[in-house]
Amino acid sequence: MEGEAAHTVPYLKEATIFLVAGGIIVPILQRLGINSILGYLLAGIAVGPYGIVQLADSVSGVPITFFTITDTEGVRQIAELGVVFLLFLIGLELSAPRLWAMRRLVFGLGGLQVLVTAIALTFAGQAAGLGLEAAVAVGSALALSSTAIVVQLLISAGRLASPSGQVMFSILLMQDIAVVPVLLVIGSMAAEGESSIVLHLLTSLGLAAVMITAILLAGRRVLAPVLRFTGARQDRDMFTAAALLVILVTAEATQMAGLSMALGAFLAGLVFADTEFSHQLEVEIAPFKGLLLGLFFLSVGMTIDPGIVVDQPLTLLAIIAAVSAIKAVIITVLALLFRQPFSVALESGLMLAQIGEFSLVGLSLAYALGVVPSDVARLLVVSAGVAMALTTASSGLIQRLTERFTSSAREAPAPAHLAAAAPDNHVIVAGFGRIGRSIGALLDARRIPYVALEMNAKAVSHARKKDLPVYFGDVRRLDVLKNAHIGTARAIVLTMDSPAANADVVRLVREAGLTVPVIVRARDTSNASELYAMGADEVVLEAFEASLQMGEETLVALGFPRDAAHSIIGDQREAGRRELAQAAGARETAE
Repeated sequence: MEGEAAHTVPYLKEATIFLVAGGIIVPILQRLGINSILGYLLAGIAVGPYGIVQLADSVSGVPITFFTITDTEGVRQIAELGVVFLLFLIGLELSAPRLWAMRRLVFGLGGLQVLVTAIALTFAGQAAGLGLEAAVAVGSALALSSTAIVVQLLISAGRLASPSGQVMFSILLMQDIAVVPVLLVIGSMAAEGESSIVLHLLTSLGLAAVMITAILLAGRRVLAPVLRFTGARQDRDMFTAAALLVILVTAEATQMAGLSMALGAFLAGLVFADTEFSHQLEVEIAPFKGLLLGLFFLSVGMTIDPGIVVDQPLTLLAIIAAVSAIKAVIITVLALLFRQPFSVALESGLMLAQIGEFSLVGLSLAYALGVVPSDVARLLVVSAGVAMALTTASSGLIQRLTERFTSSAREAPAPAHLAAAAPDNHVIVAGFGRIGRSIGALLDARRIPYVALEMNAKAVSHARKKDLPVYFGDVRRLDVLKNAHIGTARAIVLTMDSPAANADVVRLVREAGLTVPVIVRARDTSNASELYAMGADEVVLEAFEASLQMGEETLVALGFPRDAAHSIIGDQREAGRRELAQAAGARETAE
């Protein structure tokens, strides 16, 4: 028996359960209309210490305990790497200059949100019967929201770069920075000597500031040579290992300074954002992020005790409702004070109203130090898990509600100068990224008038300096499209990277009774058939078009005349379109 135990692979059972959840259970739930995050949360409930293992005594002959993860703390620590890699990839997309441009939202709006929310929740805790120390600890912990869930939802919807996404991310980034003072405040509730607490707080904040500065200033000189050295060997495995080393070193460095590992990884991403490594780093790290983030959501689900949900449903709902209402109101009001549109402020408030993963860390610390009673801590931990699940399930509804609720006079009007400047008998290009710019250049070369609509203010400003007809505007709003003279447009071309945004515009145009031809990009055949079913006239599959171009060049290289190769590829393109159109028709019939 000792020899058998010695050869047991650590966490093999946990890894097996996770792969079953991620490879079988979650895809089945997705087919039922449940998104992957909520699927992992539900799977976590099932395989956690409060799930199916509770049936072990009543079900004989079935090894239920094999399908249960008991070492929840060990799994949680490994799963935290999912959030680490997620923040690294976001840092790669942001870059330090863009972050500096967001400083008012990060340090101003984000800082006030943490402070005001912590104070408000402290008073709420006292009103609920908690002592001052417990109320301060609980209020400080619950002021934080879930970076992992909110950011992943924004990425999945293609909305991280939207105005709402930027506000939410700014607040979440400041919350990650605030983890240090929050944990110190909770620790101080069990400590003695007020002066030593203040000194400890100031020392920790100073160390954190030094560490952040060191990573940003010295990162490229110290870390970039490591990647450059391995990259020169043209060995992908070595490069992947070096990339993981860079991320984990910076994550560990910030953790030693008292900050979160996720913040360190984010800073590492900023360091490499504008370097020659950024694209390859994204490719190498994305698979690790996907797997470990799924494990993170699974670990959150394992903290939810269905017994408490069943025994104290009203208490649980009261806690979630009170905390969510307080946070939503504070964030909405503060965002309005920072001159954000009402729709952006309201959506940010509702999406960040839940309780976050670092709240669980703070509550665990408060319980371990004896600041918060065990029954209160357990109830709050379950409330946090349920609140995260509710946010995941309702994110789409929140977006639709805020868009409908704010379509009144309180919403900023569509830009009037667009209506005055937009031509007639033109093309509307939605999105002015890489594809949008190429289409604009093509139309310019043929002297075809066009108007481009883009939500990235920096991209709009850059294009305007070149005298290009690009305007800031949300193409998903009918008044913006009308100001762009969609009624007299020859076509509208949807080039946005977000499948959801493209689908929203197709639906909006057709529901408005507009007959303008709609040409839209799609990521895959499923997305393409959906767009055809909604009323798109032409759907361009990115991978399909790339394969056709490569196929044409291959035929030419094999000796086919260019005209013949072009004709063959044209037939292939038409066959592909017919197949997609038939799939869309079958989809409509089935529905």
